[in-house]
Amino acid sequence: MGKGELDAIALSLQVAALAVVLLAGPGIAVAWLLARKNFYGKWLVDTLVNLPLVMPPVVTGYLLLVLFGRKGVLGGWLEQWFGLRLVFDWKGAAVAAAVVAFPLFVRATRVAIAGIDRNLEQAAATLGDSPWGVFFRITLPLSMHGIIAGSLLAFARALGEFGATIMIAGNIPGQTQTIPLFIYDRLQVPGGGAGVWTMVGISVAISALALIAGNWLDQRQQAGATGL
Repeated sequence: MGKGELDAIALSLQVAALAVVLLAGPGIAVAWLLARKNFYGKWLVDTLVNLPLVMPPVVTGYLLLVLFGRKGVLGGWLEQWFGLRLVFDWKGAAVAAAVVAFPLFVRATRVAIAGIDRNLEQAAATLGDSPWGVFFRITLPLSMHGIIAGSLLAFARALGEFGATIMIAGNIPGQTQTIPLFIYDRLQVPGGGAGVWTMVGISVAISALALIAGNWLDQRQQAGATGL
């Protein structure tokens, strides 16, 4: 395995990990909002959250490029005040991966929060705990299995992101070239298909391990809930 392959693997893991970090806080907040609150326009919020699942990734990437480009609403501001550039940078790839993986994280976390017995939260509030205290002492710990499972699903999805990534971060070897982009790049070369099987196998293995771990956590939680 050459330097190009190792760089792509390392960068993919780095991008996927940062993507999960970026989406975790907003994802938990949105999941709690959708699971616990009824409000006007909830359907719209739900639709926007899940939109990246059905929208073409290239469209998502183009919208991110417009938003975070140097002349974009946020891109120019981030670069001017913080020196942070996302376009043609691996951090932009992480943002793109976070956006496309966000719905998977929210879904898993939302189900976990919705499954918590509301009486436990109400009892804590009755005993004088603040709303924030109830959330951090009751809701968050009891939904941790869903958060972890959602994080693993999001990590696997971020690892395989292609369309949005290539739009905002490009395909620069050693800088923004993740495993999917590496495979795509090699397939553009005549006879290059024979050299991508190792990367395909590694990508499948990592994604499968994330899914297996997520399913194991879900089954463990269900067994604990039924007392088995």
